[in-house]
Amino acid sequence: MNLMNILLDNQNSAAVGQIAKNFGLSESAARDAIADMAPALMRGMQRNTASPEGLEQLTGALSKGNHQRYVDQPETLAEESTLADGNAILGHLFGSKDVSREVASHAAGSTGLDEGLLKKMLPVVASLVMGSMSKQATAGGTSSADGSDGGLLGQLLDRDGDGSVMDDIMGMAGRFLR
Repeated sequence: MNLMNILLDNQNSAAVGQIAKNFGLSESAARDAIADMAPALMRGMQRNTASPEGLEQLTGALSKGNHQRYVDQPETLAEESTLADGNAILGHLFGSKDVSREVASHAAGSTGLDEGLLKKMLPVVASLVMGSMSKQATAGGTSSADGSDGGLLGQLLDRDGDGSVMDDIMGMAGRFLR
């Protein structure tokens, strides 16, 4: 299952509705904005998980960060703590506010929504992405021995896009054990 399917599926419909409400958007406009910004977040995660330290930090955040609450309790997406958490996630993923601004600017061009609104929305979307990943990870996000159908974490680790993460993990291990 890919990132867009997970973020925009029925399991997250209440969260998407909450984001729409928070930012005065229709659910359709919120879905479009999420769909446009999420791939940049995923690329940031892929870049971070390219190192053993980054992968360890992500798995630690997924297991200890209580991000699942953003899916299970969508009303938390309206809280200030969600914004702070989202900004911390963005800082970790992008390392620069300039990258966040570029993501919002690109999304504004694609969706026709106000860039300022999307800048405010991006940290909440980052929180929802982490919440979705956390929920999937606690539900057994990698369902097969070879890492195929590994959900979002599998997508992050499957660098060559062949549907299996084992070759990619072995390659990463080989690079770092030299």
